[in-house]
Amino acid sequence: MTRGFQFVCLLLSLVIAGCGSNPGADSPRGQDGANATGKKLRICLLPKIKGISYFSSCYEGAQEAANELGNIELIYDGPTDGDPRKQAEMIEAWTIDGVDVICVAPNAPDVVAAAMSEARQRGVHVITWDADGTPDSREFFVNQATPQSIGQGLVDAMVHDVGGPDVAGDVVIVSSDVTSANQNAWIEVMKPALSQTKLNLQTLKYPGENAARALADAQDVIKKYDNLKGIFGISSVSFPGAAEAVEQAGKSGQIMVTGLATPNDMKQFVKSGTVRSVVLWNTVDLGYLTVFVAEALASGKLDVDQTEIMAGRLGIKPIRGTDVLLGDILVFTPENIDQYNF
Repeated sequence: MTRGFQFVCLLLSLVIAGCGSNPGADSPRGQDGANATGKKLRICLLPKIKGISYFSSCYEGAQEAANELGNIELIYDGPTDGDPRKQAEMIEAWTIDGVDVICVAPNAPDVVAAAMSEARQRGVHVITWDADGTPDSREFFVNQATPQSIGQGLVDAMVHDVGGPDVAGDVVIVSSDVTSANQNAWIEVMKPALSQTKLNLQTLKYPGENAARALADAQDVIKKYDNLKGIFGISSVSFPGAAEAVEQAGKSGQIMVTGLATPNDMKQFVKSGTVRSVVLWNTVDLGYLTVFVAEALASGKLDVDQTEIMAGRLGIKPIRGTDVLLGDILVFTPENIDQYNF
């Protein structure tokens, strides 16, 4: 037998042994969710806009969950101007990079739907959080609260703050982008709820995720409507902008402002008396739950037939269809707002 022939036989034996030595070769992930190579799951958290306190607090909770789970490499990035086209570009880049899960808070669901669907077709798990996308573009939606509870909660807060159900007058809504799915869902609840009160909805404003435009829009309605009793700021940018406009106009206590923002962003306005109620949910918990859902999905511990998920310190959270529910709204008032720090 020649030395060359011996070498070929040895090489063939090694190849054959290698083919039968890895029973998990068809499944690149172990039971703990990490890659079979020992690499961590790469989970991307994509906010509507990066750099504002709302989404920064969500990231805080997401990082807490990643640290707790231990098998996660958390990647947090997003457009600094809220441009959904940039969201789509990031989804495309992460898909090419072969990450495990992309968690999207879509600013315009139709704009990012194609990129999300393409990611799924290439084997990347896709979920939504904070705001939902088109149903066929994602697997699960981590829902902070139902549109009904948020929309009704905002109207209830305004009725209380202006002095009760017998107070009549005008109100306006300062939203975000006209394409923002979650704000639009809340507005669809707010309109009929307001029709049951003596408050008259005069107009809707859409300043986008732009603080200067939110301030300008609020200043405009203050000048335009003589019987203005309240302004809803239903994004974490428009709410402080509306409150600032009321203070600059010297109308604190005359025009009430309520809406959705983190308690830390609104404490100064609550303490000055411009704002009496801040409606939101625990944003840290929202980010935390999102990572738990992403990890469970990527590691094969979550499927569409489940009705609940165990989420670390949050305990068991219900699943309704493909919606994983965080819980109900919180209302921050002068009496309790100092208890919260996010």
